[in-house]
Amino acid sequence: MKKRVKMPRSTDGSTKQEDHCVLCRFADDDPALYGEKVKLKDHNLSVHYFCLLTSNGIYQRGEEDEGVFGFLVEDIKQEVRRSSRLRCVGCKKKGACVGCNITNCRKTVHYPCGRKHKFISQFTGLFPTYCQDHSPSQSLSLGSDSSLPHSCSICLDSIEPVLSYSILKCPSCHASWFHRDCVQRQAHSAGLFFFKCTLCNNKDQFQEEMLRMGIFIPERDASWELEANAYSELLEVYEHCDSLICLCSDGRTFSNKSGWFMVIRCCLCGSRGTHRKCSGLKLDARDWACSDCTRATNKRAFLVTPPRAGQRRNLLSKHSKRASLPVRPESPEEILQSIVPQHHPFSVELEVDGDQALSAGLDLVRRPDFDPTHTLLIRFRDEQYAAQDEDTARTFFLKLLLQQIHNSEVFEGPSGCKNLALDSQALRDDSYFDLGCLLALSLAHGGPPVGFFSPALYQCLFNYPANRPLSLRHMTPDTHLTHQVRQIAEAESLDKLREAMAASWEFLELAGCNQPVRSLREREVLVEDLVSFTMITRMQLPLQRFREGLQTLGVGGQVQLFPSVFYRVFCESAERITAQTLSQVFTISFSEQQDKLERETPVVTFWRHFLLECEVGRSSISLQDILCFVIGADRLPPADLLPPPSISFLHQSTSPQAELKEQEESEGKSWEEALFPQSKPESNSLLLPVTSSYKTFKHSMEHAISLHVHLRHSE
Repeated sequence: MKKRVKMPRSTDGSTKQEDHCVLCRFADDDPALYGEKVKLKDHNLSVHYFCLLTSNGIYQRGEEDEGVFGFLVEDIKQEVRRSSRLRCVGCKKKGACVGCNITNCRKTVHYPCGRKHKFISQFTGLFPTYCQDHSPSQSLSLGSDSSLPHSCSICLDSIEPVLSYSILKCPSCHASWFHRDCVQRQAHSAGLFFFKCTLCNNKDQFQEEMLRMGIFIPERDASWELEANAYSELLEVYEHCDSLICLCSDGRTFSNKSGWFMVIRCCLCGSRGTHRKCSGLKLDARDWACSDCTRATNKRAFLVTPPRAGQRRNLLSKHSKRASLPVRPESPEEILQSIVPQHHPFSVELEVDGDQALSAGLDLVRRPDFDPTHTLLIRFRDEQYAAQDEDTARTFFLKLLLQQIHNSEVFEGPSGCKNLALDSQALRDDSYFDLGCLLALSLAHGGPPVGFFSPALYQCLFNYPANRPLSLRHMTPDTHLTHQVRQIAEAESLDKLREAMAASWEFLELAGCNQPVRSLREREVLVEDLVSFTMITRMQLPLQRFREGLQTLGVGGQVQLFPSVFYRVFCESAERITAQTLSQVFTISFSEQQDKLERETPVVTFWRHFLLECEVGRSSISLQDILCFVIGADRLPPADLLPPPSISFLHQSTSPQAELKEQEESEGKSWEEALFPQSKPESNSLLLPVTSSYKTFKHSMEHAISLHVHLRHSE
């Protein structure tokens, strides 16, 4: 005779019999601890989701929309019949559908009873369950801090720092401890995409450990993301006039859609507003900063805000006159050309005393009325540069500016691989912000590439490559701090390590690393902490101000969006200049006279052959030397050179034949050898000597360019 399953009577008269789970016989409805409770009215059936997942005799054979999340009703009833013959070791009643995964262990429980008797169910793979004798456990790390927490890091209630079934810890930081029920409720609320350690924010390692210890992590978004109109308050904007005297007859809360009494919000905080009329703004004004933000930014709030619409082309604007840029451009030229102020009606005049470009630039950005979107109009007081046209003067000024920033006191390290230096006077003068602003202005207005950032400085500013730890080789060489860290890193024994640490105890104390070491294995962690302190923690304020200065005209924002694209602009480019590239850069201008044209045509062939010899090393000069001779830089800029590089020809000046012959006799050479190439860096032009043989052409080029390189190095 078939046994009938006896259902327990409800202890609460208000609880209906069909509200009990058919597997565990409990009426509890707590989705965080037992999973969602699903009721099928057609079948007069209720079941907990966790009871289905952990039951040994049932599998998900249907689709997600069939039965209960893929568990068919027939299979659920079959599992009820199977478990009706098994007795729970907890409540001693039948219907135990959850058993220990160890083959020789025959303990079975209801899922809620298993939680009370320290059973652990892993919600992954085949969803195995383990009894208290066979369940996984956690252990303290040897390197963990001896000061253990006394409160749960989730609910903040007191906690006994002893690992057990009900007390868990984070495997990453070992400092976050919590109750099992607390972390289960956190996982239920946060979901798979937001569930992480509350202290160290570790996600992958933390989730893996919590799954191992029986925490269910639902594969959905966070509960606060799923609420209807969860972020509706973010759509509300501040519309209130906060000026001292409001001139609007309709009151401070009135805001027109346009005109004098439209409320303009602070472009930095957005929590203050004013009518245009009440603050004396122009009728088309869009940018305004409140008094609090103006004081906080030392009256430079306008430098970190995007320029007005219409004064520059937005990178991704569909209304730009030129074709819109791709979402991921392949070169910085597209971005730099798009953020340059195009045809601005206003210009700012800057007078440069001699070659003091950096001093003039600092005076410019420190003006209270300076607007970075205005066109630069450069005037040199020195007669040597005064005759240049506007474009040439601006290009030459930006070249000088970049060279002097490279050699300024806020940078340290070898040439072409600079890190930020900690300078107290520069902090007081806010020079880090000013120099970052000048670099952004130089790039936006067509200046040469920066090129001297070290990879470590670029990573500290823009996190590229992402999340890569800094090492000793990234530190500035030949400094006192680098020497101290190197001594610790190169210690070959524990005694040598302790001696090096004793010699640098002040530095270790400042970095918070003056802890006793017990083995050489702790040396790597110590060195990593010291490098991080030296290059990041100690330099936090200079890096922040320098990064904020680079935001001028939106340059820093675009670099942050495309760090891999801009890497070669700020750091030494790894691309090698080729003869073909250099030959294509220059535009050749021939003479109109037929006799001169016939003599100039072979010289073009000499020029291209000479570039090939420089590339393969068959000449005493390099392609970089030629480029430096012509434009004053050994790298091509990211944006187009202005004016475009050109080649013209240098013919022998008409002179009496007697004078030529006398010169030939006195110097013992032909008159062609007296011709040497000439360059005009301010106009990016090169004059090639017109000779009749390649040997003479090569000799003249090498002699003049070698002399230029020698003089440049001596300076």
